[in-house]
Amino acid sequence: MKQEPLAFWSLESFELLKQLETTPQGLTDGEAKKRLLQFGPNLLKSKKRLNALMLLGSQFKSPIVIMLILASVLSLFLGDPTEALIILVIVLVSGLLGFWQEKGAVDAVQKLLAIVQVKATVLRNGSPTDVPVEEIVPGDIVVLNAGDVIPGDCFILEAKDLFVNEATLTGETYPVEKTAGILKVDTPLSQRTNSLFIGTHVVSGTAKAVVVRTGVNTEFGKVAQRLKLRPPETEFEQGVKQFGYFLMEVTFILVIAIFAINVYLKRPILDSFLFSLALAVGLTPQLLPAIISINLAHGAKRMALEKVIVKRLASIENLGSMNVLCSDKTGTLTQGVMKLNCAIDVEGNESEKVLLLAYINAFFQSGFTNPIDDVIRTNYQFDMSRYRKLDEVPYDFIRKRLSILVSRDNTNIIVTKGALPNVLSVCSLAETSDGKVVDLNTIGEQIQSRFEDLSNRGFRTLGVAYRVVGSKSVITKEDETMMTFVGFLIFSDPLKPGVTETVKKLKELGITLKIITGDNHLVAASISEQVGLLGQRIITGSQIRNMSDEALIKRAGEVDVFAEVEPNQKEQIIRALRKSGNVVGYLGDGINDTSALHTADVGISVDSAVDVAKEAADIVLLKMDLGVLVEGVREGRVTFANTLKYVFMATSANFGNMFSMAGASLFLSFLPLLPKQVLLTNLLTDLPEITIATDSVDSELIERPRQWNIRFIRDFMATFGILSSVFDYVTFGVLISLLHATQEQFRTGWFIESVISASIIVLVIRTRRPFFKSLPGRYLLIMTFLVVIVTLLLPWTPVAKIFGFQPLPASFLYVLGLIVLLYVIAAEMTKIVFYNRTKNPGPKSLRKDFDPG
Repeated sequence: MKQEPLAFWSLESFELLKQLETTPQGLTDGEAKKRLLQFGPNLLKSKKRLNALMLLGSQFKSPIVIMLILASVLSLFLGDPTEALIILVIVLVSGLLGFWQEKGAVDAVQKLLAIVQVKATVLRNGSPTDVPVEEIVPGDIVVLNAGDVIPGDCFILEAKDLFVNEATLTGETYPVEKTAGILKVDTPLSQRTNSLFIGTHVVSGTAKAVVVRTGVNTEFGKVAQRLKLRPPETEFEQGVKQFGYFLMEVTFILVIAIFAINVYLKRPILDSFLFSLALAVGLTPQLLPAIISINLAHGAKRMALEKVIVKRLASIENLGSMNVLCSDKTGTLTQGVMKLNCAIDVEGNESEKVLLLAYINAFFQSGFTNPIDDVIRTNYQFDMSRYRKLDEVPYDFIRKRLSILVSRDNTNIIVTKGALPNVLSVCSLAETSDGKVVDLNTIGEQIQSRFEDLSNRGFRTLGVAYRVVGSKSVITKEDETMMTFVGFLIFSDPLKPGVTETVKKLKELGITLKIITGDNHLVAASISEQVGLLGQRIITGSQIRNMSDEALIKRAGEVDVFAEVEPNQKEQIIRALRKSGNVVGYLGDGINDTSALHTADVGISVDSAVDVAKEAADIVLLKMDLGVLVEGVREGRVTFANTLKYVFMATSANFGNMFSMAGASLFLSFLPLLPKQVLLTNLLTDLPEITIATDSVDSELIERPRQWNIRFIRDFMATFGILSSVFDYVTFGVLISLLHATQEQFRTGWFIESVISASIIVLVIRTRRPFFKSLPGRYLLIMTFLVVIVTLLLPWTPVAKIFGFQPLPASFLYVLGLIVLLYVIAAEMTKIVFYNRTKNPGPKSLRKDFDPG
């Protein structure tokens, strides 16, 4: 195939297939592979596939690191080549450390994402095959059903009652009917009824279509290219970016000042420049991107063990900070397995006629698969050989009913089934037990009373009606009128075992569960009472329709159950909850959940969901169970807590040490540490911090939602950074005035004190508890111990001379040990005062001011 056909909607199907060099039986596997190489993956935005070399290179892309490398290379020719080589080796080791950790994280995430790939059914070698959407190529024949995503721009070969949601492309709210046919070349996009477009999805019906365009060549792809489409940043990503900008500002000002002052004091320019850059490396937590990736990937792996697959790593933070979870009741609170208890007439007697009409409706409907029709078809059998389907008005979420036109013995009958109020609204008559047809108004109260009684007992109740229409062979929504109501279908969906306990656990985690359901308010009230939502504050879709946005924002937080809700109102409810200051999760698996999943802070779906819901979700559960989600939330909070620990460590002791070094260089007659010693200090203090992903987390940090807060981090940095600097200056004074250290002894002594104090202080600031009451992770403890041992032994090793260190007298080590001990005690006391001063704010400020400590 040389090129894609132009104006494909105006071609005959056989001509288009010829141009695409395909057949109605589809492509062969070999041809599909060739076309995948020719046209590339079917992606709206090219996926960044980081190979090992690119990932390694990304470790050295920081401007500061690049400048340090260039300055070191310059030093090779102008200064001391040995020192320059040492600096380059340390920078390389730091980069390799980040690469090794991040490579493992990237590989792990790719494996997890493969579990929840969205697939499309195509004909390959003449047989239906499920293929990942990104491997769809022009010429593929796709088989489409309700809930499927459209995997490319397609031309319809055949369709049956096909309705497609094109809101993402055209803005049209209601589903559009699609049919096979030929259109004029100049037909506008919104009127191409014989074409399907990537980014849209099937609402009801079935179709077979040929893929004409994929990826960036599609209509949606062109828009995405113009807009440079990318998902919106989470609050966590925004927080990390703000934190990075803040540190860069501080670093830039400090480094320029230190360099200028050292030059003013007539110290060697190259040494001063290298020292300033080495300080910049120390001030900049260059491992932060790698640490975040490692922590999130490690968290994603742990969550996968709990059957929770993370599609977008940054959403882990939102899952951990979520304080409101919205969910339908079916399949989450209940087992999601419908049971038809009975079919009764208007007087409450079991009725074979009601059951037969319901079976006809379920048997012939061709819209999306649903558990109600499945249970009717599976558990009951009627002979349909005498019936012939003529037409259908598919179910939609506005009418909430489905009508089938069938013919039997030359009599055409419309059979309608759906939500009871919606069926009654098109009825004017009712049929009694003895077959008499009476005015609906005469028994309307009786029907309503029976409906309320059944609903209060937790039963889901549908209505069934019919109408004889003579010789009519085609029907529309307008024909749903003047119908005869015959009775009720009574379904039950039992609660899941242990769901009450799960709801209680969510509450203990600070998460409020809110039910959003299309079921009537009486059923919703009954279920909510059974699961322990004692408040039972309920609001209905009709009430929401009459509310202003401001009123809904005020009411949404107070309500436990939203019943009789229309699909577009789900998005409205979630937006209102977010505007009132909540971090909102939405759990949905249906076609009508897509916009709500996009709107929520964290969209959650299940692996068995329709493709369009699974694609919209940030997180996919491999099992539809709130208990699984509870464990996912715990793991999300553990991951977030450990990510913030690195930030605290990088902005306290490390920052304090580098700040002290900068200050000391101003009044000492020599550089307090050589550039290579600064970088070695930074490398050694980073080692314990790379094990943070495996660290244990105190239970109180998991019990409630937490969020990124740049102000809190700034306060933490100021408090513990100043404390670190105070003890650094104490160390300076002791080394110079008390111990009368030489230049080499000073550097060695301060190196030992700064590395050991920065490593041990990690064990203090990683917890709010007294450090001896919170056991750190095994790897963190081992790495901290090793760094302390290596630092103490280094001055006595052969490499000491290379780095400019020398062995210290025992008196030096005793004094330095005492300073470190006093520092740990002071840090523990400061921690108590700091956390008492920064009390937790109230729930109204959750989105912005919750401290992440």
